[in-house]
Amino acid sequence: MADLVLTGPALEKARSQINEALIEAGVHTVLLIDQAGNVVASCGKSRKDLDITSLAALAAANFGATSQMAKLIGEDDFSLLFHKGKRDSIHFAKVGNDLILVTIFGDEVSLGLVRLRVAELTSSIEKIFGQGNE
Repeated sequence: MADLVLTGPALEKARSQINEALIEAGVHTVLLIDQAGNVVASCGKSRKDLDITSLAALAAANFGATSQMAKLIGEDDFSLLFHKGKRDSIHFAKVGNDLILVTIFGDEVSLGLVRLRVAELTSSIEKIFGQGNE
């Protein structure tokens, strides 16, 4: 497995692509986090009611727990998770081996659009951070 390379230009390129693909499409907030729950990048509307640090830690834990459930049923991993609420929904997608893309959006954005844009975006972000298929 290659090392994850986090440079200023790479982070800016990732933020720019996240903004173009998701924020401009109406998504509220996007977090790029590592497997330990550390925020690598944050894009979108800043909400006073959203504790990004806690959300990132819980998202990483959720992904880790779900990964173990996948193994129990004979899957290597689940590459994405989705939770729907009354007002907002949250979509988690694995990016390479080290990152998770957390997307928060309301009913004005369709899940299909989010899934399509995230699928395109994860491949792009993997290349930016040197996380292509190893």
